Amino acid sequence: MGSSAALLAAAAAGKSFFAASKPVRADTAPFEVNLSDKEWRKRLTPAQYDILRQHGTEPPFSSPLDHERRPGTYACAGCDLGLYPSKTKFDSGTGWPSFYAPLANAVATSKDFALVMPRTEVHCRRCGGHLGHVFDDGPKPTGLRYCMNGLALTFHPA
Repeated sequence: MGSSAALLAAAAAGKSFFAASKPVRADTAPFEVNLSDKEWRKRLTPAQYDILRQHGTEPPFSSPLDHERRPGTYACAGCDLGLYPSKTKFDSGTGWPSFYAPLANAVATSKDFALVMPRTEVHCRRCGGHLGHVFDDGPKPTGLRYCMNGLALTFHPA
């Protein structure tokens, strides 16, 4: 089985294929929202904790937010910081909510070397939670695709 097929099989089975990534340590990082591991586990569901704090990934096509079409704002499920306006959401066909631009001062990025090729990982700039990755195959006007885990987000209708 090729590496791409293995990744898709792992994702479809609900397994995290970013487990080799170093988890964000919000208790030692300079984030505005800085909770202990115990506090994060109390605040988040186990699946949200896996994604936001351990760099996990939800199975593709599993998030109801992938089909959300109402106007509003997508926020971090960890700290409720507004991240993406609904007007920047588009259907990427990947099975994860995708956006072409975040709100100003909402996200931060870092390099992710968990797979063979480095990728750009996207984090909430306020709590450091892992949201997903950004790729350069998105639509105009930015050409970017912020591919986010739906469980890392909450939706606030306008």
